[in-house]
Amino acid sequence: MLARIFSGTTIGLEGVLIEIEVDIAGKGFPTFTLVGLPNKAIDEAKDRVRTAIANAGFEMPDSRLTVNLAPADIPKQGSGFDLPIALGVLAAAGMIDKKNLKNSFFIGELSLEGTIRGTPGVLPLALLARERKIANMFVPCENSKEASAVEGVSVIPVYNLQDLVLHLNGQKTIQSIPPLELENRGEYSETQIDFEGIRGQETAKRALEIAAAGFHNIHLKGVPGAGKTLLSRAFPSIMPRLGREEILEVSKIYSVVGMLNNKGFVTTRPFRSPHHTTSRIGLIGGGTHPMPGEISLAHRGVLFLDEFPEFPHATLESLRQPIEDGQVAISRAAGSVTFPCRFLLIAASNPCPCGYLGHPTRGCKCSSQTILKYQKRISGPILDRIDIHVDVPPVKEEKLTSIEKAESSSVIRTRVQKARERQNTRFKKSFTNAEMTPADIRKFCTLTDQSNTLLKTAITRLSLSARSYFKIIKISQTIADLEGLSQIEGKHVAEALQYRPKEE
Repeated sequence: MLARIFSGTTIGLEGVLIEIEVDIAGKGFPTFTLVGLPNKAIDEAKDRVRTAIANAGFEMPDSRLTVNLAPADIPKQGSGFDLPIALGVLAAAGMIDKKNLKNSFFIGELSLEGTIRGTPGVLPLALLARERKIANMFVPCENSKEASAVEGVSVIPVYNLQDLVLHLNGQKTIQSIPPLELENRGEYSETQIDFEGIRGQETAKRALEIAAAGFHNIHLKGVPGAGKTLLSRAFPSIMPRLGREEILEVSKIYSVVGMLNNKGFVTTRPFRSPHHTTSRIGLIGGGTHPMPGEISLAHRGVLFLDEFPEFPHATLESLRQPIEDGQVAISRAAGSVTFPCRFLLIAASNPCPCGYLGHPTRGCKCSSQTILKYQKRISGPILDRIDIHVDVPPVKEEKLTSIEKAESSSVIRTRVQKARERQNTRFKKSFTNAEMTPADIRKFCTLTDQSNTLLKTAITRLSLSARSYFKIIKISQTIADLEGLSQIEGKHVAEALQYRPKEE
């Protein structure tokens, strides 16, 4: 007898529909054959399915079993095919009415006792089920919220194989769960670090506010203990709320890597802070079966690279194209996948190996050759892709001991949110100033005569490159947005010019 059942797998961030065909032959020795390019985890499903069926109180067919995962030319991986294979076996053996398997989608890993464990990538598969107009989706309880984030599909959480078989045979009912409403995702999460508690560093705070408002990359450079890491870790507290489209984009990435944790959505902007020993594949993504790296996990959020020069040179150079394009293509012999990676880069570095070059009271112990070699670890093209460069000096004594509170993160975030809303209105979509192309700048940015004159002078005196020229306009537009002005004035350009690297 033959049974068919629908399941799916993910390639990159997209779901692919897989039809599982199970045939029980009337003759032949008892064997269990899996075909259709399964990986090792799927091939081991034979033992899990056999034991789970027996421990759930059902009888495993004592004849030749053939399971085909179609289409056969697509590589499959993961343990999520356990449940559909087991149901296909039971249906082919006549223990489940095949009619009840139609228009349904099944995913889940089986334990040896028959309980159903969670599996990664359920959110893209739920979107696939909706696209293919599949009415019912049976998922592990661990993934129920994740699947219910997609409207238009009836999500039925399943705890074990026995309950599911009784439900499919009409002997027991498992209730579907209501859709998870995206609009009721809650307010900002509480952060441990607030700008209110950080003494001094008004220039760096202002630069971070501009970076948050326009999604500009920023480089903080200063002596040890000046507050670079503290400012960077407080930065998420001033970031604007994720938009609806952004939430779905980020949630799909976290679903594929199994980090959604049944929350349904990622509701706050990601903040990723990989150690400087992270490999290039760990940062960019890849592997035999390509998976998102740190830059994709930071999509629409923050990638914080502390001790920036300590990262391997090849690893930093691999950031060039992703910073520019907002996506990374990973090619392997089996094919190519593209992951989004529109992140805000915060880089923090010391001025020299000992860290005290330029310190007002402590002398630097490094030789000029050592300093030059250290600074050359970060190439010019990488620095050129960072919009804002800020020196972070030591905090003065009167600032450090002052009891006066600084401006709170909530006040700054309100200004940032308003500036971001102006950008969304201007571009008619969720888009930031940092993402503007030269064509967008010519279309949307209006400069006064004073600002035009200042820019022309800067091109001549500072030898600005074309990229630097457009970068200054982008930052100036963000400063104007923070002030609620429609035109870029001279003072906005003057402030933007201050955030150029000092060595230029």
